[in-house]
Amino acid sequence: MPKLTIDGLEIEVPAGTSVLQAAEQLGIEIPRFCYHERLPVAANCRMCLVEIEKMPKPVASCAMPAGEGMVVKTQSDVALQARKNVMELLLINHPLDCPICDQGGECDLQDQAMTYGRDKGRYDEEKRAVTEKYLGPLVKTAMTRCIHCTRCVRFLTEVAGVPELGMAFRGEHAEITTYIEHALTSELSGNIVDLCPVGALTSKPYAFAARPWELRKTESYDVFDAVGCAIRVDARGNQVMRVLPRLSEDVNEEWLGDKSRHAVDGLLKRRLDVPYVRRDGKLEPASWSEAFAAIQDALGGLQGSEIAALAGDMVDAESMFALKLLIESLGSANLDCRQDGAALDPSAPASYRFNTTIAGVEEADALLIVGSNPRIEAPVLNARIRKRAAKGRFPVGVIGPKADLTYKTQHLGDDAGTLQAVLDGINPFHDVLAKAERPMIVLGMGALTRADGARILGAARALAEKTGMVKDGWNGFNVLHTAAARVGGLDLGFVPGPGGKGTREILAAAATGEIKAVWLLGADQIETNGLDRAFVIYQGHHGDVGAQVADVILPGAAYTEKNGTYVNTEGRVQRAERAVFPPGQAREDWKIVRAASEVLGKTLPFNTLEGLRGQLEAHAPAFAECDVATPGAWTAFGESGALDAALGPFVSPIRNYYMTDPISRASPTMAACTLEIVEGKTTTEARTGTDG
Repeated sequence: MPKLTIDGLEIEVPAGTSVLQAAEQLGIEIPRFCYHERLPVAANCRMCLVEIEKMPKPVASCAMPAGEGMVVKTQSDVALQARKNVMELLLINHPLDCPICDQGGECDLQDQAMTYGRDKGRYDEEKRAVTEKYLGPLVKTAMTRCIHCTRCVRFLTEVAGVPELGMAFRGEHAEITTYIEHALTSELSGNIVDLCPVGALTSKPYAFAARPWELRKTESYDVFDAVGCAIRVDARGNQVMRVLPRLSEDVNEEWLGDKSRHAVDGLLKRRLDVPYVRRDGKLEPASWSEAFAAIQDALGGLQGSEIAALAGDMVDAESMFALKLLIESLGSANLDCRQDGAALDPSAPASYRFNTTIAGVEEADALLIVGSNPRIEAPVLNARIRKRAAKGRFPVGVIGPKADLTYKTQHLGDDAGTLQAVLDGINPFHDVLAKAERPMIVLGMGALTRADGARILGAARALAEKTGMVKDGWNGFNVLHTAAARVGGLDLGFVPGPGGKGTREILAAAATGEIKAVWLLGADQIETNGLDRAFVIYQGHHGDVGAQVADVILPGAAYTEKNGTYVNTEGRVQRAERAVFPPGQAREDWKIVRAASEVLGKTLPFNTLEGLRGQLEAHAPAFAECDVATPGAWTAFGESGALDAALGPFVSPIRNYYMTDPISRASPTMAACTLEIVEGKTTTEARTGTDG
């Protein structure tokens, strides 16, 4: 390990550590534009120049490996003068349009020009102008500001795995471009806005909306998929203006999917802000007392077996637990949080968790993906898999939809017969898994939501045991969920009780009239055709699928409008914080359930969120510890039985990444992405929103 001296401080670092990284370990800041710790080194901005004794000229510290006996000076006259010269060169062609630039207040160039720049410019020549580039509905360009740091190019190429940006031409004619103009197709493209150190790339939906010092910042968690990315919600007044990723090494590092980042404009559209009651076949606005009276009239004379409840994909654990207590107090065991009917065993946490953990993917040495397309189901997790694949010696087999996952894969087949062949050792990928030291399997909802889902779950467990995926210090069995609420619902027991019905049985019984009342808690991903004979209570925040069939609508709060607990796909308990208040008469969901329980004569034993959480933690102790991934104990689960291909191929439950839930379906930005990226409209059609 080389030992060197930086600004008079001695430090010993691992071989391969750069001078810049060594300085950071000492708390010494070296300015930079092109360097980023998660991207390959480019060393093209030269802002990180330092003086190293016995070297004839200043050195780019990001690309210089620390050497034994080096004496580095970061604040010498030579280093400071070199940085001033670099900054002067960078500003030759920069338009200096800070007052109208969306990056103002968050611009690295602006900040470093104040610290390291000269007090006046010496150039009188005309500045270079560069034509704008169209990158789609999410990223706005002002390429005259570009300083060619290539962070955006390296991110899309190396991290996202979709190399759609590059540098064309040379010298003063160099430009960052897509070569052929089209929208960026990566589900992670919004991250290049965060990476851009100047105002060349900014958020198109957020353009000219607010300045950073106007915004109230709230730390929270994302609920658009089951990864549970750490986010920051920026709001002004009672409106969410934007969502940005927070640093979370164990989950999302510092990346965020485009839907999670940009679908928040859907929070303003199609909102439910007053209760509704259906009268003479038409939903009409009502007061809370009228809505509760209608519920009391409908449920008052029913037996418990005639009542059911379904929870949706973006519901917090507190609301589900409160509704579970209410439905059970009414004598019903008919409740389920698995809208899609996934064959998951609530009694065996290992059967429905990502046991390897998201960060643990980087330690695996072989992977089998079954019935899942992680690129659209969990883009941030897919980037983690790509990160591991980029290191090499990581065979990835896929049984399911054939898709570009951004890394090299072996498509083994697309049906249950292929999984059976791997299990029996007929398919050679069985030996790949068996010979690996830390193999893993990712089982998706495309496999578990089928009629034979329980047998597939059992076969996956058998394969894990047969190939040594589960051993001391390693559990390679993983289920990738598509719903933020799913693991939390399973952990707290929002599933059928003894003699109770699950989702498919509830919907079938409602169609026959056996079940006469169904409470939909944010449940919008179900088949509603059979609900016309039942009395439907819909509690949610958007006028989506569930609201269309409701007899009573109770307006709830979206994830940014309440304090709520979620559990991500790896079993990590996360507490989301309220950033804004619900609109109109909408209320937090647990409060609505608590008020309804009092009207129904089954008053729940809590009055505060703290009281509710105390009871939740007593019922499910795992909720007491936050931000810790908790793999489940390995036990038997699933059903035995041979698999066959009779039910057809595995299909990912997500066809359109940009519209998967009530919020994104209401989002104008996601509609634009769907139009251009999914439906393949031309640039002109996408810009105008017409068919040309």
